[in-house]
Amino acid sequence: MAKVRVYELAKELGINSKKLIDVLKNDFNVEVKNHMSTIEKEKAEQLMQRLTGKDMLEAEEQEKVEKPQKKVLQKKVVEMKKTAQKKSPPVSRKARKKSLTEETKKETDKKTLLRLEGRVTVGELAAKMDIAATELIKQLLELGVMANINQELEPDIIYLIAEEYGFDIMLETDPVEKELQDSVESEDKPESLKPRPPVVTVLGHVDHGKTSLLDAIRNANVTASEAGGITQHIGAYQVNIDDHKIVFLDTPGHEAFTAMRARGAQVTDIAVLVVAADDGVMPQTIEAINHAQAAGVPIIVALNKIDRPNANPERVKQQLSENNLIPEEWGGDTIIVPVSALRQEGIEDLLEAISLTAEINEYKANPNRPASGVVIEAKLDKGRGPVATVLVQNGTLRVGEPLVGGSVFGKVRAMVNDRGKRISSAGPSTPVEILGLSDVAQAGDTFQVVADERIARQVAERRSQKLREATIKKAPKISLDDLFKRIQEGEVKELKLIIKGDAQGSVEALKDSLLKLSNEEVGLQIIHSGVGSITESDVMLASASDAIIIGFNVRPEANVRRMVEAENVDMRLYRVIYEVIEDIEKAMRGLLAPEYKEVILGQAEVRQIFKVSKLGTIAGCYVTNGQINRHASVRVIRDGKVVQESKIDSLRRFKDDVREVSSGFECGILLENFNDLKEGDILEAFTEEKVEPV
Repeated sequence: MAKVRVYELAKELGINSKKLIDVLKNDFNVEVKNHMSTIEKEKAEQLMQRLTGKDMLEAEEQEKVEKPQKKVLQKKVVEMKKTAQKKSPPVSRKARKKSLTEETKKETDKKTLLRLEGRVTVGELAAKMDIAATELIKQLLELGVMANINQELEPDIIYLIAEEYGFDIMLETDPVEKELQDSVESEDKPESLKPRPPVVTVLGHVDHGKTSLLDAIRNANVTASEAGGITQHIGAYQVNIDDHKIVFLDTPGHEAFTAMRARGAQVTDIAVLVVAADDGVMPQTIEAINHAQAAGVPIIVALNKIDRPNANPERVKQQLSENNLIPEEWGGDTIIVPVSALRQEGIEDLLEAISLTAEINEYKANPNRPASGVVIEAKLDKGRGPVATVLVQNGTLRVGEPLVGGSVFGKVRAMVNDRGKRISSAGPSTPVEILGLSDVAQAGDTFQVVADERIARQVAERRSQKLREATIKKAPKISLDDLFKRIQEGEVKELKLIIKGDAQGSVEALKDSLLKLSNEEVGLQIIHSGVGSITESDVMLASASDAIIIGFNVRPEANVRRMVEAENVDMRLYRVIYEVIEDIEKAMRGLLAPEYKEVILGQAEVRQIFKVSKLGTIAGCYVTNGQINRHASVRVIRDGKVVQESKIDSLRRFKDDVREVSSGFECGILLENFNDLKEGDILEAFTEEKVEPV
């Protein structure tokens, strides 16, 4: 039976989507999640008849007569998707933007007019519409667009989002930006297009053999040089196969690098999904499938570790089919290639499948034009300064050329390929490391070569200014301190929590106790819970969901603390269950007035243990960050869990008693009434400062 999306029906009725959702829920007893949900056409016709006295056919005819421009954006998006599916020549972004701008200017509704200038990112659009960037990212995900806060948006997507939020958009291009965009968006003549190597992203769960598979393909041992055998950064490698080149991106599979995997899938032509035949489809395998499908790229499955005795390929195929990857032998269109990276079996078959897919899709680019592409990863090197790993997507990048990428600019001083050799030029689909940028670029930003460095500097400074303005206007995250105020103002209807504890029993007990606190004014939802220390992925989830992190008997690492501050997430750490319940309950009733705030002074790692009969256990420590104060309280952290809280009995540097020891120095620490210290323990020094109630 045909279905209709809520936002389409809302437009035909001339009402807001939120109002329509309320009508469906209250009057028709139809539960819908958001404006992208669908309802049966029969139910939509009943609703139309009751509210307007007309059926859908009459309403559609009237809509065509009265407001022919009302659905321009939806039609254009549908047409674009159909065009992409038929593999027909795409309409240029410049022409599409010009057409959309002309059509939008004709509309004279009473909506608020937003004037946007030049390159518009997700963060800038959210700031202009006065909504949280995370909310906008969720809306984009529902439209099938994977984007981070610094990513540039297509004009048609901007118009579609603005229409949903009740805004009119007028794009006003800065003269310099316009000149820059015109040079990039100028159409290439068909005869100037040359075949380019396909860009292949290797995705999959941790320890399923992604890097080992690449290792087998390019005959170079990378895994041994990486910490713990796990890929710590995005590697880009170019491989020559029978006079044909293939570019491989090795995205990390560890869950702490979720955002990096998403970036890898956005610049790829073909996704190779590595699944271990003995392990099957895992949570991050499903996540990788979602990233690749959202990017709209063909997926080839490499069924690795088939040489293992407990390998079960048929079970894995069944699991893949449950996630919409139907094998070819089962009547689907997903190529599944059995391989063994360890024994180098099936590698030729995998490369043949990649070459065949690339041949069918005919990837082409024009090498004889100024270069443009994407920043894959960037870092600050101690000896070389800002270094960016970029993938050239069109044109040829040469040493000495000025370029701009996001809010940074520079002149290419040197280029290094994936083999570590210096090169003078890089054509389409070539990954290179470039030196000479003014600052560390944002991964995922597009870069382009410009006429001179003056233009690059001007554009970069303008973009940097807009980015600062968007950051200042960023919506504040929820915290327990302002929870009651936001409940009273109607901003919060549901309090979302992330709970991490030291044991499963503690987590379950805490969950059960907290869920009982839900009331009519505000519901309580636990969106994630688990055992172990608080990780970066927990902070990312809290930031995206506007949730509060509750840590019970666990501690975050220093890099997680920095991320919490950067994302402005409220993180509460407890050692007694009733204190958690009491704080949440008081916050919901508006009675929470915290008297003390914990201040972390520093951390020291126990490097060696000295046992002295009269004194006890002395810890030989190295201060890793901050400082250790003689009068501070100390908690002993082992494997991310709090073992003990104590006071410092003695703090020494060599033979001298000292008041404090700063980062980078060694010291001896004796704790009061605690001797069960082990090498590798982290000693975290902290104090509690009194906070006056606001």
